[in-house]
Amino acid sequence: MELDPLILSRIQFAFVVSFHAIFPVFTIGLASYIALLEGLGYKTKNPVWITLSTFWTKVFAVVFGMGVVSGIVMSFQFGTNWSNFAQASANFLGPVLSYEVLTAFFLEAAFLGVLLFGRDKVPPGVHLFSAIMVAIGTLISTFWILSANSWMQTPAGTELRDGTFHILSWGEAIFNPSFKFRLMHMVLASFLTGSFVVAGVSAWFLLKGREVEANKKALSMCLWLLLFIAPAQVVVGDFHGLNTLEHQPMKVAAMEGHWETSTNVPLLLFAIPDQENQTNHFEIGIPSLASLILTHDFDGEILGLNEVSVEEQPPVAIVFWSFRVMVGLGMLMILFAITGLVLRINGRLYKARWYLQGLRAMSIAPFLAVLTGWFVTETGRAPWLVYGMMTQAESVTPSLTGGMALFTLIGYILVYASIFSAGLYYLMRVLFVGLEGDGGHTEDEADRPARPMSAAHVQFEYDSEENSANPAKIANEGGQQ
Repeated sequence: MELDPLILSRIQFAFVVSFHAIFPVFTIGLASYIALLEGLGYKTKNPVWITLSTFWTKVFAVVFGMGVVSGIVMSFQFGTNWSNFAQASANFLGPVLSYEVLTAFFLEAAFLGVLLFGRDKVPPGVHLFSAIMVAIGTLISTFWILSANSWMQTPAGTELRDGTFHILSWGEAIFNPSFKFRLMHMVLASFLTGSFVVAGVSAWFLLKGREVEANKKALSMCLWLLLFIAPAQVVVGDFHGLNTLEHQPMKVAAMEGHWETSTNVPLLLFAIPDQENQTNHFEIGIPSLASLILTHDFDGEILGLNEVSVEEQPPVAIVFWSFRVMVGLGMLMILFAITGLVLRINGRLYKARWYLQGLRAMSIAPFLAVLTGWFVTETGRAPWLVYGMMTQAESVTPSLTGGMALFTLIGYILVYASIFSAGLYYLMRVLFVGLEGDGGHTEDEADRPARPMSAAHVQFEYDSEENSANPAKIANEGGQQ
């Protein structure tokens, strides 16, 4: 069996970006949540907010570290597997990715140190400022990364001459036609992810009866936020879909499983796309609803996949089903947000164990929605790497062999499995310990030192606090010993 370096390179990049994407989509939302907690603690002096902030900062640190480690190889893949594309797009992607590092990553890294270790070492206002800077840094990073990705989806402000993209307008290239919709969609997805994870963990603590006051506050905050941003994501998604229909009609046709250009297109709830025969099997749909959603007109015309050759069509089945999973999870999120409001009104929000258990399960839903959304975005662009201008086949490294691509793919899978296992282990330890730090440990377990000098440090603090005002007691205890 001949190994195709193009297919293997696509699988490798899909694996790496899918693994990496789940971490920043969580930390972006969580960073803003931590900044809000720090602000509430600074304003009200209520220790509950500081307790919550301290706990979620620990979680943020673990996930941020996993995101950095898993993402650092992504830029290298452009050179190893996609060198033709890297060389062709260097005039644009080189500066944009450098701006991301200079304006966002350095900002996050510098102030994250203050946020993690400066609680009792800097004034409260400085600590709050560090939390705000970390949150801003994550949003700046999102800006540049999505600008680069959106340019690949809807290229603008450049022209391809002699195999190289030349900049005609930096403003048009950075703020390309799909950028603003993609940015809003991703930021809302990050806030949804952060909210559902915090809500799920808080619900778990409440089911265990741990740190009840703090976790009630955390759960209440998240559910209020979800009540607004979950429906807002549907609105933004609609605008994003209309933009995609304008600039990438074949992606939309694949999302809808639509083969023939026509009007009154039904919204397919279920179908089995058959790309070989250019048709669907076992269709179940709502008449004219796809035309209404996409064109805001029951008689609206939607281009079919047969407008282009089979070679220029994206993998329809992947795009079709990924889109439905994403939308289905989005509807489920809205349902949970509304249910939370009903339970709040009835005074049963913190007593309905079935709902708290449901929130625990829903903590993974936004991650699945983000992944399937990326499958739609990236797979739906195929066979283009820069849409309409440069194909994936033209972009792959000429000297790359199938064996080399397979070797690195297996290596990434093994390394990332180790990273995920270690990160998940430490993350579970943080969650198990909980907000107050007891986590159900016995007294001996809680006092056991985590490093050689911890015991001395703990004992010194104990002696200083308990006995410093009574020298005679210290001397007496020393003599007895």
